[in-house]
Amino acid sequence: MERSRGPSIRISEAAAAVVDGGGGLGSLQKAVEYFSTVKERNPSKGNLYLDTIEGVAFEKGLLPDVIEALLDVAMSARLVDRLNTRLLKCLIPASVVPENAVTKAISWMCTRKPSMNIQLLFIKWLLAVFDLLNSKKHLHSLYGIIFFYLQNDKLCPYICHLLYLLTRKENVKRFRVKKLIELQSKMGMQTHLMALLLLYKIHAPEYVSLTLSGKPKNFHASTSHWKKTIERIQNNGYRQLAKTQSLVNFIEPPMRKRKRKMHREIIPFISSAAHMTELPRSQIHSKTFPLEQLTTFSQLLQNFDWIEFPAQMGSVLRSPLLLHYINWVKDDSAFLRLDLWLAQTLQEEFTDCKGDNLQKEEEFKEFLNIIIRTQEFLLEGFSCCEDFLMKSLSLWDSSWCSTQILALLTRIPPSSDVIALYFDPLMKLFFTSSVYFKCSVIESITNLLVNWLTWHSVYVTEMDKQIPSDSESPQKPSLSGFMNSVFELVEFSARMFTMALQMEAYNSLLIHFILNFYETVSDMYLKYSLPMVIMPPDGIFYPALLSLESVSLNQLCYIMHRYRANLVALKSLDPNKNVYPDLKVSRKIFQQFNAFVRVAVSCLWTSGNFVQDIRLMSIGIEDHLLEQTKIPDSKSSFTIVNHPALMGHAINFIQKGWPNGKKRLHAIQGKVWSWYMKYLYNQGLNGLKYFLEGSTHLSSSSGH
Repeated sequence: MERSRGPSIRISEAAAAVVDGGGGLGSLQKAVEYFSTVKERNPSKGNLYLDTIEGVAFEKGLLPDVIEALLDVAMSARLVDRLNTRLLKCLIPASVVPENAVTKAISWMCTRKPSMNIQLLFIKWLLAVFDLLNSKKHLHSLYGIIFFYLQNDKLCPYICHLLYLLTRKENVKRFRVKKLIELQSKMGMQTHLMALLLLYKIHAPEYVSLTLSGKPKNFHASTSHWKKTIERIQNNGYRQLAKTQSLVNFIEPPMRKRKRKMHREIIPFISSAAHMTELPRSQIHSKTFPLEQLTTFSQLLQNFDWIEFPAQMGSVLRSPLLLHYINWVKDDSAFLRLDLWLAQTLQEEFTDCKGDNLQKEEEFKEFLNIIIRTQEFLLEGFSCCEDFLMKSLSLWDSSWCSTQILALLTRIPPSSDVIALYFDPLMKLFFTSSVYFKCSVIESITNLLVNWLTWHSVYVTEMDKQIPSDSESPQKPSLSGFMNSVFELVEFSARMFTMALQMEAYNSLLIHFILNFYETVSDMYLKYSLPMVIMPPDGIFYPALLSLESVSLNQLCYIMHRYRANLVALKSLDPNKNVYPDLKVSRKIFQQFNAFVRVAVSCLWTSGNFVQDIRLMSIGIEDHLLEQTKIPDSKSSFTIVNHPALMGHAINFIQKGWPNGKKRLHAIQGKVWSWYMKYLYNQGLNGLKYFLEGSTHLSSSSGH
């Protein structure tokens, strides 16, 4: 039987699998057997055999039985620390890491035989290979023993990281929370302790009364050299050499080659939390559904209660079904674990992706695209993206990963620091870039505002239906300060947009994107349940009103129509139904809206543009200055007939109605005026229609 074979036979077979076809078969086998049987602490041939093992490990990796034998040697402290250190550093797995080897190593730690440096190195190695463990069942059973090592100041940061990966709801106990708080009082606000406490609070909020930041902390990246070596070994095609029976189900079929295949290498493959495909059928827990078999939506529904998140949360990026599952279960710990994995990957894999390395930059763009698609799928942003943006924007040149960075900006949560942290650095680049980049930034800000308002709308709906809200989630903003965040964003954007219009000579494309932003701002109450009205500044309203493009004029009219509808609804709002009972629309907003309406109606309808009237806040020009322009009938030059944006429609109307040329523009009055209005509305100028019907008496058309 398989279990009756001695360790030397299994080591020989493993060595043969690793060095298949090469001349190092005997050397590797001898080296492993030598360290397994040697008695001296500092053997004379130790360095020679270590060179052999390192040569194979860093070129092709080591198979499970070899790793198990060498790890046992290193942790037993039979050798001097110099050799034990080299042994640990060369434990590069070619396939998986046997859980039995790890449990033995932890048992050696309990004997206090390995030195502190060896214990520390082992924990770092375990973090690096954590996702390659063929099972974690016994490791979960050792949770209490691992927790004990938090008392060691040197091991504490790495033990916290390991516990973060292992923690389940049943692991959160009151005495453990108390111990973490004691350690925090002793050591101060350490990020690793805060991260573990935050995870504990998510699983059992009744145990953790401390106020903790909802932002997950990044653990110190001390295993990147191991991870890069493991990635190189396992992604250079060497996994195909591990064709033993125990590894057949672990290896996925080879994928079709693609030009961009980075995410197939960085993102781990989907495997069950206990890697059940590695275990005999009789050992698989009947109440856990193997993730490898989850391929259809019906399977997800049928096995909803038996699905367990993988140990390596990054693998969920490969499966829309698991992303659906994250959305349904509302498990904040799963979201935080995914956020942590993304943060570490961004930090460890893409620190040098900018510059001459074009391939690395393309891979980085694709990885960011994966993050963006995941955020849009979950309708939630990752904290790691906030950190990435804060570090990147001050050094950004607007060309590097432009699309991706602007897309990441749309998922920043509302806070009082948004302007200072993200848009102040961006503003310098905004004013020195092309009009097309300005439009891209405006579109990003618009999408950001929409995402904020959508969250608020969902929150209010849940309150109305008395549905328990998950707004206390670490990733969700609270209503406290939300109004200020929206107000500051809109006001900041207004100042920036006004200056941009002046710099770009009121470019029509720029006006269009700015008006898209104000379409959202104008409908914040009726569409998003936010009882707030913020009018556009004069520097945006008047350029749009006097625009040369009918699209911009029509858009402005639609915006004014929506402002009117929202103000009317807010004026009749029952104070008892207001989520913000202390918030009322100021009288100044109504006055500003009325002034804009009078100006627009005067220009388009009553031929009263440029009339000096301080009450209207309009553009007033003295009569003698208008006379100097020698423009005939200058006061009617912006009516719906003579307006530069609509004159083309008026000429086309005349040409189609009177092809013989007997009618001129001045003939559009009386009954012809009514025909012309219907013609304009048939051209799709619905915004103009809604505005004029709501702001004028159409019966007065007979006077034109």
